Amino acid sequence: MSFLENNPTEIFVLLFLIITFFISSLEKITDWKGTISYIKNHFKNSPLKNYVPLLISILLIIEIVAVFFMIFGIYHLVNDGTTKFALLGVELCAISLLFMLIGQRFAKDYAGATSLTVYFILTVFGIYILNS
Repeated sequence: MSFLENNPTEIFVLLFLIITFFISSLEKITDWKGTISYIKNHFKNSPLKNYVPLLISILLIIEIVAVFFMIFGIYHLVNDGTTKFALLGVELCAISLLFMLIGQRFAKDYAGATSLTVYFILTVFGIYILNS
């Protein structure tokens, strides 16, 4: 595991976020109708209810791009020590989490909004260490 010698914290944060956002993307793709149905019901009393497919599509694109940047970022971090791509991927994760937070607040799902905090803290920590 020599690739962990120089940047173990950065790599573990990136791996955690890659797994989280890859599975999130995969779930949306493999069960698109179910996801849209669930989210539409979740937002039934929200001003966002008519925009669910568009918003989920935007979120999905951001998640997929973030995962690719983070994977590419690990490669560059290990091989040449640069953090540019990893940082961009983690910043996209933060943007997607903020979008999800806005949605949860509009849906008045305060418990769901609160649960995003843990992911956001780790993401901001990742931005901090990759920016140092």
